[in-house]
Amino acid sequence: MTTSRPGERGDLLDPLCPTRRLLDRIGTKWTSMTVKVLAEQAPDELRFAELRRRIPGISQKMLSVTLQSLARDGLVARRVEPTVPPAVHYRLTALGLSLEGPLSALRAWAEEHMPEIDRSNRRATGPAPEGRESAMPS
Repeated sequence: MTTSRPGERGDLLDPLCPTRRLLDRIGTKWTSMTVKVLAEQAPDELRFAELRRRIPGISQKMLSVTLQSLARDGLVARRVEPTVPPAVHYRLTALGLSLEGPLSALRAWAEEHMPEIDRSNRRATGPAPEGRESAMPS
């Protein structure tokens, strides 16, 4: 079992390392997109429906789960207005804003290297057998 004191680094290769579990949570596409949208709005808040509108393809459930995880980790602040129905607002905390830089760098890397990754994937799958289309887009 990994035990560490506050401020001490863990062992990322240890399956029980808390850092590894955190990377599992913040390394998802939905987390990256949610942090990006909230960072663009910072320091202002966004309501749930507006967040969902700005993140194409995310389901209501996945956005809810993502926001709950980010709030639990202290990366997002949640404010509920006592209206009917309740108006729920989200914003990045200072800690959440500090995550935007590394996630932005990762997104930039992905955008820069996606053509190379696509080429590699096409080479790995090879040509499609005659009469069948390749599983990978060309």
